[in-house]
Amino acid sequence: MLIKEFRNRFISELSELYDIAEAERFFYMLLEEYRAMKRIDLSLYPDSFFSKPEIALFENAFEKLRQEIPIQYIIGKAHFYGLEFEVNPHVLIPRPETEELVDWIVTTFEFKGSPKILDIGTGSGCIAISVAKNLPDADVSAIDISADALETAKRNAIRNNANVTFIQTDILSANRLDEYDVIVSNPPYVRHLEKQEMGNNVLEHEPHLALFVSDDDALIFYRKIAALSIHALRPGGTLFFEINQYLAQETIRMLDAAGFTDIELRKDLFGNDRMVKALKPQ
Repeated sequence: MLIKEFRNRFISELSELYDIAEAERFFYMLLEEYRAMKRIDLSLYPDSFFSKPEIALFENAFEKLRQEIPIQYIIGKAHFYGLEFEVNPHVLIPRPETEELVDWIVTTFEFKGSPKILDIGTGSGCIAISVAKNLPDADVSAIDISADALETAKRNAIRNNANVTFIQTDILSANRLDEYDVIVSNPPYVRHLEKQEMGNNVLEHEPHLALFVSDDDALIFYRKIAALSIHALRPGGTLFFEINQYLAQETIRMLDAAGFTDIELRKDLFGNDRMVKALKPQ
């Protein structure tokens, strides 16, 4: 079958679930993954054919997309901060907003020696690994409650030639942390009442353990991490959070009550309150 003919059918049928631009993006992602062809290649070679095995691969991916399985899980990888990460249903798919959090850390510490950094709730390892790659003198560790997530993160560290120490820990049960210069966390923060804002691709396929918190105690992870961090951080040390956009002021008040100073709130690329930086007093 001509690739361009398959492309037209693929996009037309998927547009029942996705908008046309997204369906087209999915097709070209799969074309690059399964055939090593880019959009320009199809323009240059419009008479290219799919073999029967290639058609089977695309049909399989098509059926998964109809089930609203995220494209990143289908191809098994996602790009984040210039790096490539394995992703699977044990870990969240890295978001562009989180790249901004990583960039805040990197630009803050790129000329500040060899900071000791901890990433809490690492998932795929995208924050810890990206920081380690861009701050090569840093001593980076990462923790997560999920053994499956940590195995994925370890593979991602090898994949990206990054030096990160991984530890399995339930942060809510932890009594203390080692001493660090920087602690960063993108913990679960979506309340159940916010589920209606999320697509089925997230609700049905991404790990709820890494996403949701109780409506009645939405800051449970933030309070615990702040309480541990105010003791674990060295004087002048920095705590970074990715936060729920609807709970920015509550998060700031909690950090202030926990003893942090110089609390700074930043918006993400979509204009939502998304990141907080706070300092432990000298």
